[in-house]
Amino acid sequence: MAEDGLLSFREQWKKELEKKKELRNKSSFSSEGNVKRAGDSGCSNEDKRDDPNDQPQYVSIAAGLLDGRSSPLMERIEQERRKRTRKKRHYEGGGEEEKISDHQRKMIPLIDQLIQDLNETTDIPFFDVELPYELALKIFQFLSRADLGRCAQVSKSWRVLAEDEVLWYNLCLEEGYHSGASVCDSPCWKSTLRDHCNTEKAVMYNWKNRVGSVRHLQYELGKVLCDVSSSDGHIIAGYTSGDVRLWDSVDWNSGAFCLKPAHNIIYDNPSPHVSFVRVNETVASAAYENGCVDVWSVEAGLEPIHHYQHLQGVSAMDLSSEGPVLTTACGLEVRVDAPDDGGYWKTRCLIQLPKPVDGVLVVPGKRVLPLVLAWANESVYLLDSSKSEDEEQQNEERLLHSVYGQPVTCLDTTACRAALGVKSCSWGMNDGGNKVKVYNLETCQSELSLGNSPGDFTCVNLRDAPPHLLVCGNKDRRVRVFDLRSGSSVVSLYAHQLGVTTVQADDWKIVSGGGEGLVCVWEMRMGAKLWEMHNRHPVRHIHFNSRTLVTANIPDERSPRGACITDDDLTAHRRHRGVICFCDFSVDSSTQDHVLPICRSSYSEISGYNYNIGLAMPYGTLTDPQSSGL
Repeated sequence: MAEDGLLSFREQWKKELEKKKELRNKSSFSSEGNVKRAGDSGCSNEDKRDDPNDQPQYVSIAAGLLDGRSSPLMERIEQERRKRTRKKRHYEGGGEEEKISDHQRKMIPLIDQLIQDLNETTDIPFFDVELPYELALKIFQFLSRADLGRCAQVSKSWRVLAEDEVLWYNLCLEEGYHSGASVCDSPCWKSTLRDHCNTEKAVMYNWKNRVGSVRHLQYELGKVLCDVSSSDGHIIAGYTSGDVRLWDSVDWNSGAFCLKPAHNIIYDNPSPHVSFVRVNETVASAAYENGCVDVWSVEAGLEPIHHYQHLQGVSAMDLSSEGPVLTTACGLEVRVDAPDDGGYWKTRCLIQLPKPVDGVLVVPGKRVLPLVLAWANESVYLLDSSKSEDEEQQNEERLLHSVYGQPVTCLDTTACRAALGVKSCSWGMNDGGNKVKVYNLETCQSELSLGNSPGDFTCVNLRDAPPHLLVCGNKDRRVRVFDLRSGSSVVSLYAHQLGVTTVQADDWKIVSGGGEGLVCVWEMRMGAKLWEMHNRHPVRHIHFNSRTLVTANIPDERSPRGACITDDDLTAHRRHRGVICFCDFSVDSSTQDHVLPICRSSYSEISGYNYNIGLAMPYGTLTDPQSSGL
């Protein structure tokens, strides 16, 4: 009964709409009789008046309700389009009905749909407006992952649009995945992005709970560890024996490579120690106590591709992280070497400073030759290695910072800023204590003055820190994080008893090393310590990315006495050597490869692992207390 009532209501509504339409047409005809017009123009006006495209929107919606459409949205839109097309043909043909077979009526929508799919011009409904596919795709490009997921639940047409490969490909590029890939490289970019997000969550869980594999990189014949450097794919170490070892952290099966020096260390007695080592994605370099500097190619081989020697020992060295540009300092001299277009290494800059150089840093950034920061006691110089020697001599007094009686204790730089720790002595302590000063490299003007600490700032990290943040360590045992926008301290952690020696941070964690040998991992937002690990010597190097962590405990004493049974022994005792730790947190915690064999042994086994050490009381051989007479 309800259905019959609904049908009768629809029929009655149709009749009322038709009567209104006839009355409107009659009134238009009567008005046309009073005005002189041409017959053709009158017909065209009548066609426009009867055109359903000129009808109000509520009329078309009411007509759809009267037709009783209950199909999905796309089917209703397609039916409305076909209906309008038939009406247009009916009016243009003078009222003659088209005779189309049922088979043709079924084939026309399929052909139209095929053409629309090929041309990607399918109209997408946005509430009560229909937009072309390309325009709708342009709107969806401003949505995030969560918004696209919500839009996919609206309708079938929105789901097709929200799962377009171009949208998810752009999201992958924005998240930093597959930066050099094209749209055709993956069959489903949505699944690719989901896999990467799940992997990141698993790696973050492993970071917080210290789940992963740990490798200790040691070289017994190298005696004592002198310096360590690492990049995302390589680790290099120099020893007191003069040896330089290089590890590939991506492929551990290749083992460690022993880089051969250009000079002959066999005839040197004793052999010169390695002072500094640096490595990036393409080259590795090492400086020795006798002033020799060697450069190796990471891919070419073990023989050096470039070699030169200073008159004295090298006091500082740095290698650009973005290309083969090497900077060394010896006494008053600063030297910059880089290959030319043909691949031949040449000296690009050689300059004399007024004071002995304490350290050098290569400013990151894409330039023909990068800028170099050199500091000597209380002065910091900005050197442009792309200029000629005459121009450099004229600009060598260009100071970035110089305050008498306030020496520079640490320095770090980005492409546009430099942060340096300044020690305030005697009268300078009345100005608020030791500070970290931030300079703009383009204007060479001071932007901020951070901190107010009685202890010296021992390390500062600006290059690897999140945007607008600076992390630093101090001798007062604290790790501080400053906001460069407000100039205030946002995090202050009591970290190490013997002072902080090195520190690095990202968007959610801080990793710090101290003089007592502790490596601590902190959660930045809560300021809580997640875990720590300890070794004997001070932590001199920390470098981590999203999946790995490299730490190095380097001894202060390079030639320990009484370290071995005899002083002529080629090896040193383990407690004097120092250690390099490589932690990989991308290891799947569900696998048992990183678990020690003794921890995987079952209670029924008598032997614990392949060394055949028998358990003191094997659980499988326990007897009943009653049967044993106890």
